[in-house]
Amino acid sequence: MNPVSIRLLNQQLAAPQFSDAAEVVGHFGAMQAQEYRLMRWAVEMRCRRPSAARFKAAFDSGRIVRLHLMRGTWQLVTAEDYWPFVELCSAKAAAVTNGWMASNKIHIPEEEYLRYREILARTASDLGSATKEDFVQALASKGITMDAHRLSYHIRMAEISGVLCSGDLLPMKATYALTEDKVGRRPGGIDRDEALMRFTLKYFQSHQPATLEDFQWWSGLGKGECLRGIELLGNKIHPERWRGREFFITDNCRTRGLRKGGYLLIPPYDEYLIGYKSRDIVLSPEFSHKAHNNSGIFQPVIAHDGLICGNWTPFRPEIEATFFTGDHTSDLQAEWLRYRKFQEK
Repeated sequence: MNPVSIRLLNQQLAAPQFSDAAEVVGHFGAMQAQEYRLMRWAVEMRCRRPSAARFKAAFDSGRIVRLHLMRGTWQLVTAEDYWPFVELCSAKAAAVTNGWMASNKIHIPEEEYLRYREILARTASDLGSATKEDFVQALASKGITMDAHRLSYHIRMAEISGVLCSGDLLPMKATYALTEDKVGRRPGGIDRDEALMRFTLKYFQSHQPATLEDFQWWSGLGKGECLRGIELLGNKIHPERWRGREFFITDNCRTRGLRKGGYLLIPPYDEYLIGYKSRDIVLSPEFSHKAHNNSGIFQPVIAHDGLICGNWTPFRPEIEATFFTGDHTSDLQAEWLRYRKFQEK
């Protein structure tokens, strides 16, 4: 087993199979979307013909949405997966958020949640896409003022509960929409085992080979529930050992189609790194600080044949790159041109 090449193929970073942003997000189930501007490249670089405009069209139409879902962080999901995955992950996500509030000595009573959530929901519904500033004004009109930190928790809990999700895509600023308007109403009869099986399959088909510990880290679910998800997949997934570790592979795993010699300009918080608890397969531990710090801040990185070897700087007129491993004399221009064309289309 060559885990690096298998990951490149199944992460759609090599020989991508999809032409549409929603197809990519649906393949992953959920994709990290911490960096508002560069989440677009994280999705579109996995398309055959990357296009910022096509990403915006999928986002604005509600075919893909952004919300706080797992580990208290931002993810993208498809409209199709939205409700099953909110049902599956919301309890854990709320527990994480409550823990963060407690550590910051913030307590929000249930009565306050319900009262303010109604104002946020009405504002988002009236405007279609509301910014934080719109929420501030709406609350102020009711004689309510609060600091930005407390407001962010109100918004986050409204997302976790399925009331708010992302609105239209702006260049720099997040917006919020009423979920019923953007995605549709919560359906009845969502089966938890069915949602867990779907969630598990999408993780492993897009991240394979991956370990149980990787899945547990990524999903934020408990070990027992992660094991249950693997069990529910039955013969669709099987373990395979590599260098003393047990990985899981799906029966439709891609293993062919990789061309060597290519570079990838990978955005911060990309699934290629953040999707795993152990990242040493593609990133030497001695250079891990070049890709992320202990506080969970991730940097843009360069991969050569799937191995992380340097850093790059987005939003510049010309490529700016530094390498921290290996002898890299090849030209990055082709990948830089692909990134620039994505911005223009």
